[in-house]
Amino acid sequence: MKKYIAECIGTFVLTLLGCGTAMFLGCGTPAGVVGTAIAFGLTVVAMAYTIGGISGCHINPAITLAVALSGRMSWKDACGYWCGQILGGIIAGAVLLLLAKLMTPEFGITFVGANPAGLGANGVAHAGGVGGALLVECLATFIFVLVVLGSTDEKKGAGNLAGLAIGLTLILVHLVCINLTGTSVNPARSFGPALFAGGQALADVWVFFVGPCVGAALSALVWKCLAKE
Repeated sequence: MKKYIAECIGTFVLTLLGCGTAMFLGCGTPAGVVGTAIAFGLTVVAMAYTIGGISGCHINPAITLAVALSGRMSWKDACGYWCGQILGGIIAGAVLLLLAKLMTPEFGITFVGANPAGLGANGVAHAGGVGGALLVECLATFIFVLVVLGSTDEKKGAGNLAGLAIGLTLILVHLVCINLTGTSVNPARSFGPALFAGGQALADVWVFFVGPCVGAALSALVWKCLAKE
């Protein structure tokens, strides 16, 4: 149970700090994009060295899927991780909504920086629609999760430096994709804010489940081939 609680807390922190930065710093300027990317990456680094020894710090259902497909964890544990991660994202979404209401004179969710979906939620419009967003998220998640699998591999990994490698990769992925989809690569991080933003963000949230999960599954397959003796 500790592992599942750790995943809930880690996903909560990631979603709150990452999406909170997108909300209040905004992503309409280069400085906003860089700041948001750094916020997501540094949060992963911080959580990796906080709960990594407890749960491995997946804080992302796509990573858990890839780890399970790679045979590094049981499907029972994977289900527990997914429940914790989704719950953490939902709690963070609720807190973001509260912050948005408190921080605006009208007590509405209008203060959301340059993010068109609100509350740091993801969107498909700037990626050319659903097809483009699926492609972006699949490719970005494939790269990100491949780094996760490689850097955490018991025999070929980076050891204690894995958290740093993963966080830096997440920054790079965000720099490329923020202006396209808002960068998900993480269904839990997408679901929480979308649930409370509602509207088009919630209608399109399935894209940010399918794209990352497909990318993660591909990364598991590729890493199996690369790591094979």
